[in-house]
Amino acid sequence: MNFIQTRGCDQNRPQSVTFSEAILNPIASFGGLYVPESLPELGEAFLNKHLNSSYKELASDMLERFEIDVDKSVIDEALKLYDEFDTPSNPVPVVKVKENLYVSELYHGPTRAFKDMALQPFGIVLSSIAQKRGEHYLILAATSGDTGPAALETFKNRANVQVACLYPDGGTSDVQRLQMVTEDGKNLKVIGIRGVFDDAQNALKRLLASDEFKSALKKKNILLSAANSVNFGRIIFQIIYHIHSYLELVRQSAIAMGEKVYLNVPSGNFGNALGAYYAWKMGLPVEKIIISSNENNVLTRLIKTGKYDLRNLHVVSTTSPAMDILKSSNVERILYDMFGYERTKELMGDLETKNFYELSAAELSELQKSFDADFCNGEEGKKYINTTFYKDGYLMDPHTATCIKSYETCSRKDIKSIIYSTAEWTKFSPVIASALTGEVDAQDITALESISKEAKLDIPAMVKALFTKPIVQKSVIEKDEIEKEILKFL
Repeated sequence: MNFIQTRGCDQNRPQSVTFSEAILNPIASFGGLYVPESLPELGEAFLNKHLNSSYKELASDMLERFEIDVDKSVIDEALKLYDEFDTPSNPVPVVKVKENLYVSELYHGPTRAFKDMALQPFGIVLSSIAQKRGEHYLILAATSGDTGPAALETFKNRANVQVACLYPDGGTSDVQRLQMVTEDGKNLKVIGIRGVFDDAQNALKRLLASDEFKSALKKKNILLSAANSVNFGRIIFQIIYHIHSYLELVRQSAIAMGEKVYLNVPSGNFGNALGAYYAWKMGLPVEKIIISSNENNVLTRLIKTGKYDLRNLHVVSTTSPAMDILKSSNVERILYDMFGYERTKELMGDLETKNFYELSAAELSELQKSFDADFCNGEEGKKYINTTFYKDGYLMDPHTATCIKSYETCSRKDIKSIIYSTAEWTKFSPVIASALTGEVDAQDITALESISKEAKLDIPAMVKALFTKPIVQKSVIEKDEIEKEILKFL
């Protein structure tokens, strides 16, 4: 399968590239992204075939349908990393919370967040391709809290790769920050920036497109790639768990094969939602994809009104910081799929130059056939955490809590809903402690102990250990010093 470009081709690049090329060089012509030339069809026969398959068997077959140019032995090695999750036989448990509401838990990997689902195998795939080609890569990662720890974990001490990870200083939870700044791999550099996630992501995209930066790297015999979801190597692994979650409901006799469900996704950068959309396009029976936002509700407004409006808008710090994002990269891939490259180039150009674009009435109608959305503020989210725990016996993090509101406002209750839980309760413990016990301004370790006692849950050893590990990565810089800091590291 070949990959093509969301904004058309500038003639400096080939019209289409292989999967390997797309993940090694993820930014396409005119600042666009790579997408599959076509999607494989996975009809009911495929779903029935995998009704009794393991997660790894399902993943292997789906990746085979994409016909990617990566040796099967490398894919098999990459998928083995799911054996290191909490339950190797089922790395993504799907848990019933209410009569028609199920939670797909994506956080049972090493960094306790959903990014492990894609980044664990992605690290092996990219490193193997680099070794096979005899090339060395700098992998850039910009994080609002979860991509960073997962990228650092997967690339740590891997051959032919170095990682520079950018995070907004003060814009992540304490556990997320500690997961990054205690990483001691010699090939890793963690950089806090004085700014917000959008500043980190803008810097990443600028450097990926910068001939000057690439030239400076070339002098060191280093090439450039990225671990963010601008990279389709991330997205391809994010399609799999949507299919798995559907099959889990069939296995649990919650639905019959072919019955439609809602997929309800807490979304900041839209990669998780894009994986759901592609799964649907490939044949998964889906009623609609529901996007759940926090107070930074640009996605809700886009889906409700057709307007992507960042004029006079600033990121608001919320209780669900991994979604404190205004520019959602993967919306571009949806625009391309629905409206083609010329319109995508026009819309993204307007967003970059005017901080605004607006879909036509016909385009908005097309978008709304696939998506609905709502947003949830922090106080509402805490109430959902409280009631879902004390009434339903289920503990969730503040990102997952945003889905409870959109479940209530956007879905028919006679159709089953799958909510995607993107992080374990340990990642955002002060918010959860406040929701459950009313504690105010508790430090992470105090909050963890409080929740552990209240919910009768053990604090995972890997989280507890963070508070005694030495801080290795101490860089906190102004955002205009990023390039210099990375080159100094290299």
